[in-house]
Amino acid sequence: MTTLTRDNTAVVLDSTADFPDAQIRFSNMRVVPLYVRFGEESFRDYVELAPRDFYKRLRTAPELPTTSQPTPQDFLTVYHALAGYERIYSLHISSRLSGTFESASLAAAEEGDRIRIVDTESVSIGIGMLALAIQDLLERGTTDEEIEAVIVSHRERAGILFTVDTLEFLAKGGRIGRARALMGSLLNVKPILAIEDGEVVPVGRVRGRAKAFAEFRRRLEAATTDGPGLGIGFAHADAEDAVEQLREIVLAARPQAEVKLVTTLGAVVGTHAGPGTVGCCWFQGS
Repeated sequence: MTTLTRDNTAVVLDSTADFPDAQIRFSNMRVVPLYVRFGEESFRDYVELAPRDFYKRLRTAPELPTTSQPTPQDFLTVYHALAGYERIYSLHISSRLSGTFESASLAAAEEGDRIRIVDTESVSIGIGMLALAIQDLLERGTTDEEIEAVIVSHRERAGILFTVDTLEFLAKGGRIGRARALMGSLLNVKPILAIEDGEVVPVGRVRGRAKAFAEFRRRLEAATTDGPGLGIGFAHADAEDAVEQLREIVLAARPQAEVKLVTTLGAVVGTHAGPGTVGCCWFQGS
């Protein structure tokens, strides 16, 4: 049985993981960008359009931008560049939210069984948190079976909650799922949304961001125990002050937790979530 390490195993993400510095932090990681289009102009997520520039442009755009998945060739190019690795784990946004998983699967089919394509059934920091959990295993040496077990555990036990300023962006982008029931809510009512079974679902609504964050804390406390095995990530869409407030609230509830990621939603996820979105993810490991 081959021992998998960071020297012989690579991890590929798509840009909806909102983890642009993945390759800087880990030499065995790569990110394949999705595309965002304003009118006739197309940009590769993070590569040609940084989050700060995206949100500035979004606020004045006459029409909402559109997004599209990478092509199979985009993935093949990255897989070929990683030819020196015996195994590749390719982790992707929920197949219920994007065709990215399908594109990666088509590319991997040409590469034999070296590549394991994973539908994370998640998005953004949810994907990044799984990638970091796999990197922890590779750091000490692991097996396919252990990695598969972590993937299954992540699907079943990781939590991801977020609140948006408006449901307009999710609705226009067609990613609203069962949260459509909250459309037309009263002014300043904040929907609390989760990713469950790979789709956006409503889990509550409160008045104002402070009460939304209090509900985040309540749900986090119900789902986790405090300890060094608890990892937490945070993400925001042009809402730095709000994400810092959420971070303080969460760490007050779980002071021993390790903050794994704090990131800004890129152009693709930001197109669908909209400015002002704030979210957190937790995963209770060992």
